[in-house]
Amino acid sequence: MSQALGRKQLIVMGAGAGLLAVALGVRQGMGFFLVPMTVDLEWSRELFGLAMAVQNLIWGAFQPIAGGLADRYGSGKVIMGGGLLYAFGVLGMASAITPTELLISGGVLIGLGMSGAGISVVYGAVARLVVPEKRTYALAIVSTIGALGPFVLPKVTQVLIGGIGWEWSLLATAAVVTLMIPLGAMIRGKAIDEEGVAPQSWTAALSEARKNRGYLLLVAGFFVCGFHVTFIGTHLPGFVAWCGLAVGVGGTALTVIGAGNIVGTYMAGVLSNRFKQKNLLSLIYLARAVLIAWLMLMPKTEMTIYIFSGVFGLLWLSTVPLTSGVVAKMFGARHLGMLFGLVFFSHQVGAFLGAWLGGLNFDVTGNYNAVWYTSILLGLLAAALHWPIRDEPAARLSAAQTA
Repeated sequence: MSQALGRKQLIVMGAGAGLLAVALGVRQGMGFFLVPMTVDLEWSRELFGLAMAVQNLIWGAFQPIAGGLADRYGSGKVIMGGGLLYAFGVLGMASAITPTELLISGGVLIGLGMSGAGISVVYGAVARLVVPEKRTYALAIVSTIGALGPFVLPKVTQVLIGGIGWEWSLLATAAVVTLMIPLGAMIRGKAIDEEGVAPQSWTAALSEARKNRGYLLLVAGFFVCGFHVTFIGTHLPGFVAWCGLAVGVGGTALTVIGAGNIVGTYMAGVLSNRFKQKNLLSLIYLARAVLIAWLMLMPKTEMTIYIFSGVFGLLWLSTVPLTSGVVAKMFGARHLGMLFGLVFFSHQVGAFLGAWLGGLNFDVTGNYNAVWYTSILLGLLAAALHWPIRDEPAARLSAAQTA
């Protein structure tokens, strides 16, 4: 395969970036609905946090299945179906008046939609079109462009809620989500066996991964990423309000995270060409732990929140192309959708706990302190888990490369 990017590769990368921008941008803005919905409908923050937790758990549980279907039948079809479910879920949130309706729409439907149109399906489609030594960089470029969504859409969501109310804002959000359907249609084709590598069934791929200690450590470590980003993405606006700061500070903070995320994701791709990806991951988690500890020690001023958000943004989704890059390096791209989907499931279990425990912590104690301190300990744990990973290609890939 040529090193240069052809028209087909650029189209898929562009569509993938657009899909990530919509999926992650809309998800990043969900935290702004917490206060107005819980106040107007007289719900607890724990309930809203539980709905977001269910969303993330469903997203993760079905991500390996969606990735496997995309590997076998084509990413585009799976993405289009996921986009449709995602839109229905957002529409359901706009009309939800009972806790059950919120859990079904904002939890189950959006979770299913994101599994079909989510990261592992998009990454699998991109990775299959790029030579192995360029995969992490290509995925980082797609993620960098896609990071414009989390940068722009949360602030737009906040403005819309303030101007037209949360119900109409959700309807507008649903319209944005439908853009995922034509973007998915631009991604054609399905996975094929890599040149020079013996064909491998999905059951054999799972068996190979299960026996790889580095893969299991990667699965365990990615749990922490999900806990961190979902707790902060869901509850940072509420934390800012608890600190007595102006409402707009929370929106600006998420925007600053989005801006930092663009730079951090790109730098992850650049650095992956010079340093071991698993070592970069270890350092990212260590930096997260130190940064959260700094936030806990500092006075809670606007400047403190903005500094925290900017630096954490550099560490936000920079883990994703690095983690998927390690999986692709170990096992190749043929079953990347499924194998990274399993790693991502661990991420979403962490996301479930981060979203739910954040709300529960606040309802029980009136603050978020316990979850912040838990986040510090988890960051240190993830740093320790990633460092000893052996990220060498599987024996069958090494044999093909030396043949």
